[in-house]
Amino acid sequence: MAGSWDGSYDPGSQSDESHHFERLRLEPIYDSFVCPLTKQVMRDPVTLENGQTFEREAIEKWFKECRDSGRKLVCPLTLKELRSTDLNPSMALRHTIEEWTARNEAVQLDMARRSLSLGSPEADIMLALKNVQYLCLKCRSNKHIVRNADLIPMIVDMLKSGSRRVRCRALETLRIVAEEDAENKVVTEIMVEGDTIRTIVKFLSHELSKEREEAVSLLYELSKSEALCEKIGALNGAILILVGMTSSKSENLLTVEKADKTLENLEKCENNIRQMAESGRLQPLLTQILEGPPETKLSMATYLGELVLSNEMQVYVAQTVGLALINIMRSGNLQLREAALKALNQISSFEASARVLIEEGILPPLIKDLLTVGTHQLPMRLKEISATILANVVQSCCDLDSIPVGPGHQTLVSEDIVHNLLHLISNTGPAIECKLLQVLVGLTNSPTTVLNVVAAIKSSGAMISLVQFVEARQKELRVASIKLLQNLSPHMGQELADALRGTASQLGSLIGVVSENIGVTEEQAAAARLLADLPERDLGLTRQMLDEGAFQMVHSRLVRIRQGGTRGNRYMTPYLEGLVQVLARVTFVLAEEPDAIAFCRENNLAALFTELLQSNGIDKVQMVSAMSLENLSQECKNLTKLPELPAPGFCASVFPCFSEQPVITGLCRLHRGTCSIKDSFCLLQGEAVERLVSLLDHQNELVVEAALAAISTLLEDGVDIEQGVNILCEAEGIKPILDVLLEKRTDNLRRRAVWAVERILRTEEIAYEISGDPNVSTALVDAFQHADYRTRQIAERALKHVDKIPNFSGIFPNIG
Repeated sequence: MAGSWDGSYDPGSQSDESHHFERLRLEPIYDSFVCPLTKQVMRDPVTLENGQTFEREAIEKWFKECRDSGRKLVCPLTLKELRSTDLNPSMALRHTIEEWTARNEAVQLDMARRSLSLGSPEADIMLALKNVQYLCLKCRSNKHIVRNADLIPMIVDMLKSGSRRVRCRALETLRIVAEEDAENKVVTEIMVEGDTIRTIVKFLSHELSKEREEAVSLLYELSKSEALCEKIGALNGAILILVGMTSSKSENLLTVEKADKTLENLEKCENNIRQMAESGRLQPLLTQILEGPPETKLSMATYLGELVLSNEMQVYVAQTVGLALINIMRSGNLQLREAALKALNQISSFEASARVLIEEGILPPLIKDLLTVGTHQLPMRLKEISATILANVVQSCCDLDSIPVGPGHQTLVSEDIVHNLLHLISNTGPAIECKLLQVLVGLTNSPTTVLNVVAAIKSSGAMISLVQFVEARQKELRVASIKLLQNLSPHMGQELADALRGTASQLGSLIGVVSENIGVTEEQAAAARLLADLPERDLGLTRQMLDEGAFQMVHSRLVRIRQGGTRGNRYMTPYLEGLVQVLARVTFVLAEEPDAIAFCRENNLAALFTELLQSNGIDKVQMVSAMSLENLSQECKNLTKLPELPAPGFCASVFPCFSEQPVITGLCRLHRGTCSIKDSFCLLQGEAVERLVSLLDHQNELVVEAALAAISTLLEDGVDIEQGVNILCEAEGIKPILDVLLEKRTDNLRRRAVWAVERILRTEEIAYEISGDPNVSTALVDAFQHADYRTRQIAERALKHVDKIPNFSGIFPNIG
C-alpha cells in the first residue's frame, strides 16, 4: 500500500500548495520487497533452498547466531531445519526493487524541487531538504542524481532564507551532498554559484553556534578541492576567522577540529599559508621552510621577513626554523641568503629569540659575511642586514666573550674582530656604520665585555674618528655614536674630553643636540648624559663649555622643565639627570675660574640646586644637587664679605680702656660676615639646611652621603663650628646624623658620620647629652676599632668628648 513520502510529516493547516504536496502518493511498497527480518525494502535479496527470500546481510547474521549458540540451522520464517546455507541471488526481484526505488526517488526529488523555493512554507522546505539528505545518505549514486536534477542551486538559494532552521538544514544538506565527492562535480557546481563561498564563509561569524558548526563542516568538504582552496583563501577574513575558531575556547570540539582540518586543506595554496602566518598560524609556513623545495623555501622565507611578529612568536620561530635559516645563510644561492637574512633580522629583535639564534650558531656566519672582502663578499645591502642582525643579537645579554666566532677561538670582543669592526665603521656608508656602532653600544653595555672593547679602541686610536659621528646628518647614526661614547666615558673619560676639546666642533654639536627645542628625545637624553659623564674637574673643558654658552643653555632648560614648560616622556628622567650633572660641573672649578663664580651668582645656582633637592624619585638629581651645594658652600668662606671696623681714635689707641668694640648687625652667624645664598652661596640664608637634613633618611646611600657632605660644610674649619652645631639643632639635624652613624650602611657613610659627630661633640651640652646614649658610644668604639686609620683617629677624639677614653690616651697623635 502507499503511504506519505515521510511518515513523520504532519500537514497541519498548511497552504493549498503544501496540502497538495502532502496528498501526493508514491508507488505502494509490495510485501515481496520487504525482508521478513529487517522489515525494510531489500537491496540485495537472496533465496534459501525452501524458496524464502531475505536481505543477504540479515540472513547471514541469522546463520551466524545459530552457529554461535549451537542451534540447528533453521529458516527464520518457517523454523524448519535447512540442509544447506547456500544463498541464491534473486536477480529479478532485485531489478524490480531497483526500478521501483528509482521511480519513487524520482517522485521524491520532484516533490523536493517544487518545495525548494524561498516562497515555500518553512515546514515544506525543511522536509524537502531532509528528503534530499536521506537519499544522498542512502546511496552515494543518488548524489549524482541530485546534481543532475539541478537541485544544488536550489539548495544553495536556501542559504538566503530568513529562517535559521532552514539555513542550518541547507548547510547540512550541502555538506552531505559534498561528502566523498571523488570527482568534485558537486563542489565545482557549488563554486560556479557566484558568491556561494562568500555566503558560506559569512556563516562562520554568525551568533548561532549550529550555523557556525555546519558552515565550517561544509567548508572542510569543499576545501578538499584544490580548485576551491584559493577561492576560499581569497575571501577577506575567511582564514582569519578559521584561525580564530581553532583557538577559541567557546566553540565545541567538533567545530574546532573541523576548522583545523579545513586550514590543513587550505595549505595547498601558498597565498593561504601566508594569510595563516599573518593571522598567527605560523606552523604551515615554517614547515615549508624546513621541508619545501628551494623555490618554496625562498618564497616562505621572504614572506617571513615581511611579517611583524610578537615577542613570543619571535622565540617560537627562532626555535623552529632558526637553524634552518642559518644554514641557508651559508648556502651559495644569493636569493636564498637574502631571504634568510631578512627573516633572521625579523626574529632577532627580541632578546629571548636572539639568545636562541646565538645558541644555534648565528654569530660565525654573520661575522664572516661582514668581514669577507673580495669576490665572495656580500653586496652592501646584505651586509647592512647582517650588521642589523648582529646589532640585535648583541643586546641579548649573552656571554659574548666566550662564544667563538672565528679562527683561533676569536670572540666578538677579540682585539682583531673589534679592530675590523672599527675599520668597517670608518669605510662604509651611514646605514652600516650606524648598525655597527649599535653593535659596539651593545658590547659596551655589558660589564663583561666593555673593557675588551675599550682596550681595542685605545690600541687602534679610534676615539677621534668615533667622536666625529656626533656631527653626522643622520639622526640614528648620531644617537648610536653618542650612546657609544657615553658607555666609553667612564673608562676613557679623559681621552674623550681631549677629543671633544679639539679644533673640530663636536662639543658644540653635542651642546646643540641638548638644546634642541623639540621636547625630549632619546638623542637629547643620550647627549646630556654623555656631557654629564665627562671628567668633572677638567678645567679646560669647563672653560670651553662656559665660552660656548653650554651652562647658560642647560640652566634655561632646567628652569623651563621646573616651570612645566617641557612635556615629559620616557626620556625625561635621564635627560633631567644629565642636565643637572652638566650644570653641577661648574661648581667644581669655583676656586680656579672667576667666570664660574660669576655665572653661579647671575643665575642663583645655589637656590636652584636647593629646589632640586626635592626631586623625589630621581635619586641622581638629589645626589648631584647635594654635591653641588657642598661645592658652593665650601666656596662661601672665600666669598663672604667681612665687616670693616673703623680705626680707633687717639685716646682709644693710647688708653685702651676708653675704647668700645662697635656692634655690627646683620652678619651671618656662621661665616661672621655679609652672606646671601645668591652671591656667597651660604646655605644658612636659604632653606638648604632643612632640605639636606630631610635627605639623611633616604634609601639611597649615595644620596645620604652627598647630603651629609654638604651639611658637613657647616662644621668645617674656617666657620663658627659652635654656630654650625646650633644651626643643625634648629634644623633638627643632630639625631639624623647620629642615626647615619648607628646604621653603618657603608664605609664612606660611617667615615663622614664619625667626622660630623666629632665636630658636633665639641659642643659640651650636646656631648653631655649624647654621652648617656650607649648606642652612639658603641658605634664610635666600633669605628675606633675597625675603621680606616684616619677615621679611627677621629673616632678617638669623639670618644674623648664623651669621656669614654681617658684624655691621656696616646694611641694616635693629635690631629688638628
